[in-house]
Amino acid sequence: MYELIENLKQKQWLWSGNQAPKQQDYHPTGYDLLDQKLSGGFPTHGVVELQGATGIGELRLLLPHLKNTSQRRLSVFIQPPGHLCAEQFINEGLDCNQLLIIYPKSDKEALWAAEQCLRSGACSNVLLWHPELEVHQARRLQVASEHGHCLHFLFKTANKSLFSLPVSLSMTLLPHALGIEVTITKRKGGWPQGSFVLDWRSQWPSLTLRPQEDPVVIPFPLRQQG
Repeated sequence: MYELIENLKQKQWLWSGNQAPKQQDYHPTGYDLLDQKLSGGFPTHGVVELQGATGIGELRLLLPHLKNTSQRRLSVFIQPPGHLCAEQFINEGLDCNQLLIIYPKSDKEALWAAEQCLRSGACSNVLLWHPELEVHQARRLQVASEHGHCLHFLFKTANKSLFSLPVSLSMTLLPHALGIEVTITKRKGGWPQGSFVLDWRSQWPSLTLRPQEDPVVIPFPLRQQG
């Protein structure tokens, strides 16, 4: 049993709860509450799994991070579920010359493209939309991310798989009237966190809903019976 555990640790498939990463090993997310929950922010490399439905603000969640990390190296979008808006990126302060969008012909080609971009050293972020990964595929992406010192975001629908992928960070996202609800389900070097809401009313008020005010109820006097 001891040899098995040591072998898993050497392959970085197992971590101890007392192995907390250093503060400088993180990129700020752009959200104070999320940084607090992650003890600093996103890791500088590794795989970040984002589980949830598409079109709920999952890409908007990453815009501050992409803006802060795309000045010198590329941010690559692979197999997004729709056409990305260049005007939106420009409005958020991103340089479109540092962005690359790839639409592969198959999921297999998408995985190949992601691994090559991660290993290249020319990319700061690789964002991949993929329906489902095998454990060995996620491990290859994790190793490629470490090799190229590039952060990999994996977008996938939530599932009830018995096996969790070997990723650095896993978060489940749900839509919320005030922004987006985040649940940290797995974090390398730390413990899972409960659910919390990122309030986007100040950044994108048109995409949030105002809380309903309590109705004003005026009681009518009861008719007295003689």
